Amino acid sequence: MSLHGKPLRVSSDGRFAFGVGRDEARDARLDVTFPDGRRERIDVAVKKRDWPIERVSGVPQQTVDPPPEIAARIAREQAAVAAARTRDEDWPDLFAGFVWPVEGRISGRFGRQRVYNGTPGAPHSGADIAVPQGTPIRAPAAGLVTFAEPDLYLTGGTVLIDHGHGVGSNFLHLSKLDVRVGQRVEQGDIIGRVGATGRATGPHLHWGLTWFEVRLDPQLLDLPPR
Repeated sequence: MSLHGKPLRVSSDGRFAFGVGRDEARDARLDVTFPDGRRERIDVAVKKRDWPIERVSGVPQQTVDPPPEIAARIAREQAAVAAARTRDEDWPDLFAGFVWPVEGRISGRFGRQRVYNGTPGAPHSGADIAVPQGTPIRAPAAGLVTFAEPDLYLTGGTVLIDHGHGVGSNFLHLSKLDVRVGQRVEQGDIIGRVGATGRATGPHLHWGLTWFEVRLDPQLLDLPPR
């Protein structure tokens, strides 16, 4: 099994996962080889979405236009996060389904072009959920904690969970971390508390979903009603 020539991990019962990025313009082409040797090519249609502009004011200006020494720190921290997303484990956790890590108002949606203090930034890479400071955050699916740092410059308290097959969740701006790297968590376990650390204007949880380096929209998951 491969996606545009990239091999995909297939579980023993035939399940697999892949993701399509925000700006992907081509259909997803899957090449499948069946156990009997038969081959088939499948094209999965990718629908274009509209991405409104979202203006965010009041964030610290040094997080928008950081000086060189801070820019170097941000680059190091982002490289460490990216390295944690390279795992490709044969864990079935993602196939058991996801739930909301917190319940609250969606204050920021995936994919919207962000403008910080009047300066264009990267598109929003997750779903922001506005809830009070200190609200417990629960693991939306089981997995392994692969990153846990309390004070990254842009994202503050940050936790990553690997759900298997390259699919992972990230949780940003936490005020408190309740897990450590290498810890196994089950769906519903408390992993930390909501905060406003890093580049944030108020308490909220940023929940991001990724397939390796590809950012995905958590709201497209088959989630139970909030």
